[in-house]
Amino acid sequence: MYIVGLTGGIGSGKTTIAYFFSERDIKVINADQLARKVVQPGTIALSQIKQKFGDKILTESYGLNRSLLREIVFKDERQRVWLENLLHPLIEDEINKSIESALSQYVVLESPLLLETNQHKLVNRILVIDVSPEIQLKRTLSRDGGSEATIKAIINSQLTRLQRLNMADDVINNEQDLKSVRIELESLHQNYLSMAVEN
Repeated sequence: MYIVGLTGGIGSGKTTIAYFFSERDIKVINADQLARKVVQPGTIALSQIKQKFGDKILTESYGLNRSLLREIVFKDERQRVWLENLLHPLIEDEINKSIESALSQYVVLESPLLLETNQHKLVNRILVIDVSPEIQLKRTLSRDGGSEATIKAIINSQLTRLQRLNMADDVINNEQDLKSVRIELESLHQNYLSMAVEN
């Protein structure tokens, strides 16, 4: 299976771009959704997180309080590393299962941490969605609310814009108008179809 890794910093618009591929019957594997799946009530991962951080980390319905966990781990590097060591292998297993069951001509793996984790080793090509850090901050605050300090910490924990661009095979500037973005995406889609056939 030919796999395109779609990534970009927080607030870059990955989900909007991924939807373009879904509209063309290309399977999109969303790593964030799988990250939620591996910490659902009843999972071993959630039990370990509760053991580590206490009952306060659960919502009233015994799910994971993701915003509180985010606040905690982005204030303390050691806690973040502990969490990543727990979750990343579980998420990668789920990604592999989704790839194996895919029936489309190629697959898009949408992941904010594609390049920061081993996930980039799963893909044939890397598509980076690029916006400035200022736009990232503005979009994330308007979408999620939360603390500006936490969002800046998340941005700083990810690769720099330059590092991400240096690892990219393809780049979409997501600060331009939607029509221009869609024209570029259509061209990429045709290229990926050709590459998938050749692969």
